[in-house]
Amino acid sequence: MTLIKSISGIRGTIGGSVSANLTPLDVVRFTSAYAQWLKTIRQDKLTVVTGRDARISGAMIHHLVNQTLVGMGIHVVDLGLSTTPTVAMAVPFHQAQGGIVLTASHNPKQWNALKLLNENGEFINAEAGANVLEFAEAEAFEYAEVDQLGQITQVSDAIVQHIQDCLALKWVQTDSIRQHSFKVVVDGVNSSGGIAIPALLEALGIEVVKIHCEPNGEFPHNPEPLKEHLTDLCEAVIRNKADFGIAVDPDVDRLVFVDEKGNLFGEEYTLVACADYILSKTPGPTVSNLSSTRALAEVTKSYGQSYCASAVGEVNVVTEMKATQAVIGGEGNGGVIYPDAHYGRDALVGVVLFLSLLVERNCSVSELRASYPDYFMSKNKINLLPGMEVEEVMNRLEKKYTDEECTTVDGLKIDFEEGWVHLRKSNTEPIIRIYTEAKTQKKADELSKQFEDEIKALF
Repeated sequence: MTLIKSISGIRGTIGGSVSANLTPLDVVRFTSAYAQWLKTIRQDKLTVVTGRDARISGAMIHHLVNQTLVGMGIHVVDLGLSTTPTVAMAVPFHQAQGGIVLTASHNPKQWNALKLLNENGEFINAEAGANVLEFAEAEAFEYAEVDQLGQITQVSDAIVQHIQDCLALKWVQTDSIRQHSFKVVVDGVNSSGGIAIPALLEALGIEVVKIHCEPNGEFPHNPEPLKEHLTDLCEAVIRNKADFGIAVDPDVDRLVFVDEKGNLFGEEYTLVACADYILSKTPGPTVSNLSSTRALAEVTKSYGQSYCASAVGEVNVVTEMKATQAVIGGEGNGGVIYPDAHYGRDALVGVVLFLSLLVERNCSVSELRASYPDYFMSKNKINLLPGMEVEEVMNRLEKKYTDEECTTVDGLKIDFEEGWVHLRKSNTEPIIRIYTEAKTQKKADELSKQFEDEIKALF
C-alpha cells in the first residue's frame, strides 16, 4: 500500500495506516495544507472548485475534501461527478482561486488522489507543491471560526458547459461533423467518461454505441487505455460496423482511438493527429514530453515549424508550451493540450479536433493513420526494490552510452539513430519506467528488454 506525494498530486491506496496510505486523515491533512497555501496568496474570501471521477472511494474522499475546505473558511463549488478537464475549465469560469480533482487517473480502483489546481485551472507548479507539502508536514493549519465557515454550492451542468465550450472552438467543424453521420463506440471504463464523451458526440449528431459507460467505479478492465486493455472496444467496433471507437481513462484527460477495422490508432498518435489538424490552420511550435513519439516532431517539421520536448508531467509540458508559444502540445499517453481551450489535457477537446480532421480529409480512421510515419513503442516498468538508487542507475548508464545523444532533463533519454530509450522514476507509482521507440515493434521490444536486463544487472 502506498502514498506518493509529487507534482502529480497526492496519490495513494485507500485504507491501511495513516501517512502510509491515502486515509481519511491524510485527505484532511493535505486538503488543509492546500487551503493554507491558498491563504498565503490571497487573504480575502476564497473559492475552490471540486469534482471527482466515479471510482468507488470518490464520494467519501470528495465529502472529506469539501467539508475540510468549509472548515478552512473556503467556499466550495462542487461539480460532483465530473472530469479533470471540466474542473480545470470551471475554475476560471467561476472566478475561483483553485481547484481539487479527486481522481487517480489511470490507476486501478484501490487508488485515489487529490490533483491540485491554481487559479487558472492548471496544475500547481513544483514550488507551490513544495509549499503545500511543507504545510502538511508542519500541520500548520488555521481553521475558520463558526461565523467564517465556507459554504458549498452544487453545480450540475459543468459538463454541459464544457461541451459547449468545445463546440465553440474556432476550428471545430460542427456542421460538417453533423452532416457526416458518424457511428462511434465509446468505452467509458465505467467512470465519468461514460457520461461526458457520449454527451459530446450526441451534441454533434453522432450515433453512439456505449460499452462500460455506467459510472459506478467498477472498472471492467485495467483503466489505463492501452492496447491490451481495450479488447472489448476493438470487438465492439467491428460488431457494430462503427466508423471508429473511443476510449478514455477514468478522469477523461487521456484519449485513445480504434479504427474501423478494430485496430488501435495508437495512443501516441492521438496528439499527432490533433496537432496535424491545428498546424494546418495555425502554424506554430509544438511540444510533447520526452517519452512521446518522434512522429510529432516529424509532422511538425513537415509544416516548417519547430518542436520541443519537455520533462514528463503535464505541468512541465504546459510550462514549455507557454515558453515557446506552442499552438498545441501534450503527452504521448493520449493527452491533448490545446491552449485555445485551456492549458490542460482534455479528451473532449481531442475528440472534436480529431473529428474535424476526419471530415476535412474525408477519409477513414485507418487511412488517416496510414498517412503518418510509423513508429512503434514499448512501455515497460521495473518495480523499485530496496537498495535500488534510481540516480545511480541513470549515472552509470549515461557513462556507458556517452557516444549517443543523452538527455538528463528527466531521468535519462538515450537517442539512437533509429530509436530511443527513456528511463525515469515514475511520479505516480514506485517504479522505473522503461519507454522505447523504434521503426518496428520487435526492435522496440528488444531495446526495452536490453535495458531492463542492464538495470537488473546493476543490483
